[in-house]
Amino acid sequence: MNTLAYRASSSVRRKNDSDEPRRKGGDGCGCLGQRWDRQDDRRHQYCIYRCAEWAVRYVSGEPNGYIFLRPKIRMTTSVTLPVPVVDDGKCNGCGKCKDICRFGAIAVLAGNAVVFEGLCRSCGGCGLVCPTGAIVERPKEIGVVEEGEGCGVAFVQGRLRIGEAVSPPLIREVKKRVPACGLAVVDCPPGTSCPVVESVRGTDFVLLVTEPTPFGLHDLTIAVETVRALDVPFAVVLNRADVGDERVHEYCRSENIDIIGEIPDDRRIAEAYSRGFLVAEKLADCKPLFHDLLLKVLAAVEHTRQGIAQ
Repeated sequence: MNTLAYRASSSVRRKNDSDEPRRKGGDGCGCLGQRWDRQDDRRHQYCIYRCAEWAVRYVSGEPNGYIFLRPKIRMTTSVTLPVPVVDDGKCNGCGKCKDICRFGAIAVLAGNAVVFEGLCRSCGGCGLVCPTGAIVERPKEIGVVEEGEGCGVAFVQGRLRIGEAVSPPLIREVKKRVPACGLAVVDCPPGTSCPVVESVRGTDFVLLVTEPTPFGLHDLTIAVETVRALDVPFAVVLNRADVGDERVHEYCRSENIDIIGEIPDDRRIAEAYSRGFLVAEKLADCKPLFHDLLLKVLAAVEHTRQGIAQ
């Protein structure tokens, strides 16, 4: 179950803008997203944003628009979070920092506080409650944001450092680069975990890409619950639509969910995708399929914008 989220100009906001087990491979979200970056028949400006959940882990199903767009990175910005550092000379071992931490990132061992940086969420509470001023904060780099251009498309991606487990702060930095005009496409990781929620939050429209299989249906039902909880309009696209069974169709009918596109299980698509080619460019007969799907998404986004304006 993969997700593509769409966001119009920054002047258009939603009214209320304020883990599942992972399996290898997604359902074709990346295969779909980069097709549209080149479908510019209506002179829209398209931007794709890769909110990376893991750094240098290019497993099938992770956001992978960079493979197809081959962007030239022109700017790299470090992203840091404040983490606590304990001055053992000042620490009296009272344990107040340990008690306030909801993530178990601080323990008191042999009379001194010990910080586990991998568990820290940078809330700053430990430093506030320390009675001796033994805890100060220092910046810790969690990754970088890379900006560039590929195939005429503005491109931004976040790279989380190897070993880092908390990606939402990096995703927020990526989303800050959304321009004041045009359409931004956020290519999300699979599943419905924190990185997906952070990527989807504040967008105007979500496209859930799934396949008509038991795995696809299971993941789709969870994703639908998540997107509805975030109160973001959405629709579904079926990848490899001519395999599996009808249960995804039946579920969508029962839940009044629009299926706005179906991509066939075509070996040529799989081969082009596996070689890093844009399917719409390599296979001329597939271009109308992706173009029509794009127009449906643009219409849905425009409908959402009009609803917000009212």
